[in-house]
Amino acid sequence: MISGDMNRKRFFGMEKVKSAIAAHNGTTILSTGISGDDARMALAAVEAGARMLEPNHPALALARGHKGVKTMHDAEALRHEIHMDEMVKVVSGVRNVVGPDIFITVGVPGSFTEVLPTPFTEEDAFRLSRAGADGIHTHKSTIEDLADVVSVAHKYGLLIDAYVAHPSDRHLFGIPAETPEEVAEVARQMEAVGVDLIGLMTGMSYEGVAAGEIAPVVKARLEALLSAVTVPTLAEGGINASNYKAFIGTGVNILVVGTAIDDMARQAVKEAVNIFTHR
Repeated sequence: MISGDMNRKRFFGMEKVKSAIAAHNGTTILSTGISGDDARMALAAVEAGARMLEPNHPALALARGHKGVKTMHDAEALRHEIHMDEMVKVVSGVRNVVGPDIFITVGVPGSFTEVLPTPFTEEDAFRLSRAGADGIHTHKSTIEDLADVVSVAHKYGLLIDAYVAHPSDRHLFGIPAETPEEVAEVARQMEAVGVDLIGLMTGMSYEGVAAGEIAPVVKARLEALLSAVTVPTLAEGGINASNYKAFIGTGVNILVVGTAIDDMARQAVKEAVNIFTHR
Protein backbone atom coordinates (compact mmCIF):
# COMPACT_ATOMS: atom_id res chain seq x y z
CA MET A 1 0.00 0.00 0.00
CA ILE A 2 2.88 2.40 0.65
CA SER A 3 5.65 0.84 -1.43
CA GLY A 4 5.81 3.85 -3.74
CA ASP A 5 6.15 6.22 -0.80
CA MET A 6 8.88 4.08 0.75
CA ASN A 7 10.83 3.77 -2.49
CA ARG A 8 10.67 7.55 -2.71
CA LYS A 9 11.99 7.87 0.85
CA ARG A 10 14.91 5.56 0.03
CA PHE A 11 15.65 7.59 -3.09
CA PHE A 12 15.88 10.81 -1.10
CA GLY A 13 17.97 9.05 1.54
CA MET A 14 20.51 8.04 -1.07
CA GLU A 15 20.48 11.56 -2.49
CA LYS A 16 21.57 12.79 0.97
CA VAL A 17 24.43 10.29 0.92
CA LYS A 18 25.56 11.32 -2.55
CA SER A 19 25.30 14.98 -1.64
CA ALA A 20 27.49 14.49 1.45
CA ILE A 21 30.11 12.62 -0.57
CA ALA A 22 30.13 15.28 -3.28
CA ALA A 23 30.34 18.11 -0.74
CA HIS A 24 33.60 16.68 0.61
CA ASN A 25 35.21 15.86 -2.73
CA GLY A 26 34.55 12.14 -2.74
CA THR A 27 35.27 11.20 0.87
CA THR A 28 32.99 12.41 3.64
CA ILE A 29 32.60 11.63 7.35
CA LEU A 30 29.87 9.73 9.17
CA SER A 31 29.99 11.09 12.71
CA THR A 32 28.98 8.58 15.37
CA GLY A 33 29.37 7.95 19.10
CA ILE A 34 28.67 11.00 21.24
CA SER A 35 27.98 13.09 18.13
CA GLY A 36 25.28 10.67 17.04
CA ASP A 37 23.51 9.98 20.34
CA ASP A 38 23.54 13.42 21.97
CA ALA A 39 21.45 16.00 20.10
CA ARG A 40 23.70 18.85 21.30
CA MET A 41 26.80 17.12 19.97
CA ALA A 42 24.99 16.10 16.79
CA LEU A 43 24.18 19.73 16.11
CA ALA A 44 27.78 20.72 16.80
CA ALA A 45 28.98 18.06 14.35
CA VAL A 46 26.60 19.33 11.67
CA GLU A 47 27.61 22.94 12.29
CA ALA A 48 31.22 21.83 11.75
CA GLY A 49 30.34 20.26 8.40
CA ALA A 50 29.20 16.68 9.06
CA ARG A 51 26.27 15.65 6.88
CA MET A 52 25.94 12.04 8.04
CA LEU A 53 25.24 10.92 11.61
CA GLU A 54 24.90 7.57 13.35
CA PRO A 55 23.18 6.99 16.69
CA ASN A 56 23.66 3.41 17.89
CA HIS A 57 22.70 1.26 20.84
CA PRO A 58 26.19 0.45 22.22
CA ALA A 59 27.08 4.15 22.20
CA LEU A 60 23.82 4.91 23.98
CA ALA A 61 24.59 2.21 26.59
CA LEU A 62 27.93 3.94 27.18
CA ALA A 63 26.39 7.41 27.27
CA ARG A 64 23.81 6.28 29.83
CA GLY A 65 26.32 4.33 31.92
CA HIS A 66 24.13 1.26 31.49
CA LYS A 67 25.02 -1.14 34.31
CA GLY A 68 28.15 0.89 34.96
CA VAL A 69 29.87 0.41 31.58
CA LYS A 70 32.75 2.82 31.04
CA THR A 71 34.20 1.69 27.72
CA MET A 72 32.72 0.96 24.33
CA HIS A 73 34.08 -2.58 24.46
CA ASP A 74 32.12 -3.20 27.67
CA ALA A 75 29.03 -1.56 26.18
CA GLU A 76 29.12 -3.97 23.23
CA ALA A 77 28.35 -6.89 25.55
CA LEU A 78 25.19 -5.19 26.83
CA ARG A 79 23.98 -3.35 23.75
CA HIS A 80 21.03 -5.68 23.20
CA GLU A 81 19.57 -4.54 26.55
CA ILE A 82 18.90 -1.02 25.23
CA HIS A 83 15.20 -0.85 24.40
CA MET A 84 14.02 0.12 20.94
CA ASP A 85 11.94 2.89 22.51
CA GLU A 86 15.16 4.62 23.53
CA MET A 87 16.61 4.45 20.03
CA VAL A 88 13.42 5.88 18.53
CA LYS A 89 13.63 8.79 20.98
CA VAL A 90 17.29 9.40 20.10
CA VAL A 91 16.58 9.43 16.37
CA SER A 92 13.65 11.80 16.83
CA GLY A 93 15.66 14.16 19.01
CA VAL A 94 18.63 14.30 16.67
CA ARG A 95 16.39 14.78 13.63
CA ASN A 96 14.56 17.62 15.34
CA VAL A 97 17.74 19.62 15.85
CA VAL A 98 19.71 18.87 12.66
CA GLY A 99 16.89 19.31 10.17
CA PRO A 100 15.73 17.24 7.19
CA ASP A 101 18.81 17.33 4.97
CA ILE A 102 21.22 15.41 7.20
CA PHE A 103 21.50 11.64 6.65
CA ILE A 104 20.81 9.62 9.81
CA THR A 105 21.53 5.90 9.97
CA VAL A 106 20.89 4.11 13.25
CA GLY A 107 22.23 0.98 14.93
CA VAL A 108 19.54 -0.71 17.00
CA PRO A 109 18.93 -3.91 18.94
CA GLY A 110 18.59 -6.62 16.31
CA SER A 111 20.57 -4.87 13.57
CA PHE A 112 23.90 -6.15 14.96
CA THR A 113 25.00 -9.72 15.65
CA GLU A 114 23.64 -9.62 19.19
CA VAL A 115 24.77 -11.56 22.25
CA LEU A 116 21.23 -12.83 22.80
CA PRO A 117 18.54 -13.43 20.15
CA THR A 118 17.10 -10.01 19.32
CA PRO A 119 14.69 -9.64 16.39
CA PHE A 120 14.45 -6.61 14.14
CA THR A 121 10.79 -6.34 13.25
CA GLU A 122 8.64 -4.48 10.75
CA GLU A 123 7.22 -2.46 13.65
CA ASP A 124 10.78 -1.44 14.61
CA ALA A 125 11.53 -0.33 11.05
CA PHE A 126 8.25 1.58 10.80
CA ARG A 127 8.84 3.45 14.08
CA LEU A 128 12.43 4.37 13.22
CA SER A 129 11.40 5.55 9.77
CA ARG A 130 8.66 7.73 11.24
CA ALA A 131 11.11 9.12 13.83
CA GLY A 132 13.36 10.42 11.06
CA ALA A 133 15.89 7.68 10.31
CA ASP A 134 17.15 7.37 6.73
CA GLY A 135 18.91 4.07 7.24
CA ILE A 136 19.81 1.14 9.46
CA HIS A 137 23.43 0.64 10.51
CA THR A 138 23.90 -3.12 10.31
CA HIS A 139 26.56 -5.51 11.61
CA LYS A 140 25.01 -8.87 10.80
CA SER A 141 27.46 -11.75 10.37
CA THR A 142 25.69 -13.94 7.79
CA ILE A 143 24.28 -13.15 4.38
CA GLU A 144 20.98 -14.78 5.36
CA ASP A 145 20.48 -12.56 8.42
CA LEU A 146 21.58 -9.51 6.48
CA ALA A 147 19.12 -10.25 3.67
CA ASP A 148 16.30 -10.45 6.21
CA VAL A 149 17.18 -7.03 7.66
CA VAL A 150 17.46 -5.53 4.16
CA SER A 151 13.98 -6.78 3.32
CA VAL A 152 12.40 -5.33 6.46
CA ALA A 153 14.26 -2.02 6.23
CA HIS A 154 13.55 -1.43 2.54
CA LYS A 155 9.85 -2.06 3.10
CA TYR A 156 9.76 1.04 5.29
CA GLY A 157 11.99 3.28 3.23
CA LEU A 158 15.25 2.71 5.09
CA LEU A 159 18.64 2.21 3.45
CA ILE A 160 21.08 -0.39 4.78
CA ASP A 161 24.77 0.10 5.48
CA ALA A 162 26.54 -3.18 6.27
CA TYR A 163 30.14 -4.31 6.74
CA VAL A 164 32.75 -6.90 5.89
CA ALA A 165 34.66 -7.97 8.99
CA HIS A 166 37.83 -9.93 9.71
CA PRO A 167 37.39 -13.28 11.51
CA SER A 168 39.93 -12.29 14.17
CA ASP A 169 38.41 -8.89 15.03
CA ARG A 170 37.69 -8.45 18.73
CA HIS A 171 33.99 -7.99 17.98
CA LEU A 172 32.25 -9.54 14.95
CA PHE A 173 30.94 -6.42 13.25
CA GLY A 174 30.05 -7.86 9.88
CA ILE A 175 30.30 -10.84 7.59
CA PRO A 176 33.75 -12.38 8.13
CA ALA A 177 36.19 -12.55 5.25
CA GLU A 178 39.92 -13.13 5.68
CA THR A 179 41.67 -12.69 2.34
CA PRO A 180 41.18 -9.84 -0.13
CA GLU A 181 39.57 -12.34 -2.50
CA GLU A 182 37.09 -13.33 0.19
CA VAL A 183 36.39 -9.67 0.95
CA ALA A 184 35.52 -9.04 -2.70
CA GLU A 185 33.26 -12.11 -2.89
CA VAL A 186 31.39 -11.25 0.32
CA ALA A 187 30.97 -7.64 -0.82
CA ARG A 188 29.46 -8.79 -4.11
CA GLN A 189 27.03 -11.02 -2.22
CA MET A 190 26.05 -8.10 0.00
CA GLU A 191 25.33 -5.89 -2.98
CA ALA A 192 23.33 -8.72 -4.58
CA VAL A 193 20.95 -8.94 -1.59
CA GLY A 194 20.30 -5.19 -1.75
CA VAL A 195 22.73 -3.57 0.69
CA ASP A 196 22.84 0.13 -0.16
CA LEU A 197 26.21 1.08 1.36
CA ILE A 198 28.99 -1.43 1.98
CA GLY A 199 31.82 -0.92 4.43
CA LEU A 200 35.01 -2.55 5.63
CA MET A 201 35.80 -2.97 9.30
CA THR A 202 39.46 -2.02 9.20
CA GLY A 203 40.37 -3.58 12.54
CA MET A 204 42.65 -0.61 13.07
CA SER A 205 41.37 0.06 16.57
CA TYR A 206 42.53 -3.40 17.61
CA GLU A 207 45.71 -3.90 15.55
CA GLY A 208 47.14 -0.42 15.88
CA VAL A 209 48.38 1.65 12.96
CA ALA A 210 51.23 4.11 12.75
CA ALA A 211 50.25 7.76 12.47
CA GLY A 212 49.23 8.63 8.96
CA GLU A 213 49.35 5.09 7.61
CA ILE A 214 47.03 2.26 6.64
CA ALA A 215 48.37 -1.19 7.47
CA PRO A 216 49.20 -3.10 4.25
CA VAL A 217 46.74 -5.90 5.08
CA VAL A 218 43.98 -3.35 5.63
CA LYS A 219 44.84 -1.51 2.42
CA ALA A 220 44.66 -4.73 0.40
CA ARG A 221 41.28 -5.58 1.88
CA LEU A 222 39.98 -2.07 1.23
CA GLU A 223 41.12 -2.17 -2.38
CA ALA A 224 39.34 -5.52 -2.82
CA LEU A 225 36.09 -4.04 -1.51
CA LEU A 226 36.32 -0.95 -3.68
CA SER A 227 36.93 -3.00 -6.82
CA ALA A 228 34.00 -5.35 -6.15
CA VAL A 229 30.98 -3.06 -5.67
CA THR A 230 29.23 -0.11 -7.29
CA VAL A 231 27.41 1.23 -4.21
CA PRO A 232 28.90 3.88 -1.87
CA THR A 233 31.62 2.48 0.39
CA LEU A 234 32.64 3.02 4.02
CA ALA A 235 35.64 2.36 6.26
CA GLU A 236 35.18 1.99 10.01
CA GLY A 237 37.46 1.20 12.92
CA GLY A 238 40.26 3.17 14.53
CA ILE A 239 40.08 6.12 12.13
CA ASN A 240 41.45 9.18 13.93
CA ALA A 241 43.06 12.58 13.44
CA SER A 242 46.46 10.96 12.84
CA ASN A 243 45.56 8.48 10.13
CA TYR A 244 42.40 9.68 8.40
CA LYS A 245 44.30 11.45 5.63
CA ALA A 246 45.66 8.12 4.49
CA PHE A 247 42.15 7.22 3.34
CA ILE A 248 41.76 10.33 1.19
CA GLY A 249 42.32 9.40 -2.41
CA THR A 250 41.82 5.65 -1.91
CA GLY A 251 38.33 5.81 -3.37
CA VAL A 252 36.44 5.06 -0.16
CA ASN A 253 33.45 7.38 0.12
CA ILE A 254 32.66 7.54 3.84
CA LEU A 255 34.87 7.44 6.95
CA VAL A 256 33.01 6.37 10.09
CA VAL A 257 34.51 8.21 13.07
CA GLY A 258 33.33 7.74 16.64
CA THR A 259 35.90 6.94 19.32
CA ALA A 260 38.29 9.66 18.15
CA ILE A 261 35.56 12.29 18.47
CA ASP A 262 34.47 10.88 21.84
CA ASP A 263 38.04 11.13 23.14
CA MET A 264 38.37 14.73 21.98
CA ALA A 265 35.03 15.65 23.55
CA ARG A 266 36.00 14.12 26.90
CA GLN A 267 39.32 15.93 26.85
CA ALA A 268 37.56 19.22 26.10
CA VAL A 269 35.26 18.72 29.10
CA LYS A 270 38.25 17.98 31.35
CA GLU A 271 40.05 21.10 30.19
CA ALA A 272 36.96 23.26 30.66
CA VAL A 273 36.29 22.00 34.18
CA ASN A 274 39.98 22.31 35.03
CA ILE A 275 39.72 26.06 34.47
CA PHE A 276 37.16 26.36 37.26
CA THR A 277 38.63 23.87 39.71
CA HIS A 278 42.33 24.88 39.59
CA ARG A 279 42.40 28.56 40.33
